[in-house]
Amino acid sequence: MKILMVCLGNICRSPMADGLMRKKVVQNDLDVVVDSAGTSGFHAGESPDSRMRQTARSMGCPIDDLQSRLFVIEDFDEFDRIYVMDKSNRRNVLSLARSVEDEAKVRMILNESYPGMEFEVPDPYYGGDQGFVDVYKMLDEATDAILEKIRS
Repeated sequence: MKILMVCLGNICRSPMADGLMRKKVVQNDLDVVVDSAGTSGFHAGESPDSRMRQTARSMGCPIDDLQSRLFVIEDFDEFDRIYVMDKSNRRNVLSLARSVEDEAKVRMILNESYPGMEFEVPDPYYGGDQGFVDVYKMLDEATDAILEKIRS
């Protein structure tokens, strides 16, 4: 299985989801590939936001080695599931879908922990440090739910 996490710039939310999922995949010895991308290429090639890296390190899930990249149409071919952080990300990803099969791969990540609720992971970029911690907790819970579905 291959999973892609997607947010706007691929420097806060999606790298955190990527890091959490990678850690859980390794801990559970699963054959799952995880990556992340952004719907905007503005930060392509950059490391995750320093505040998100600090939050991740403090929670025992370093993401310092990740690099931002742009979501591309070929990601539909490469990945089985594409988790988006908010409705804007979903619209942007779906606008590139070529088929109903592509569309079916796209899911709101918080629907994994809150089925059908369409909750969004808030972008912590312009907020304070607590926003990064809150996003970490939301994504930790969501990736736990994804892990349980993979294992069952």
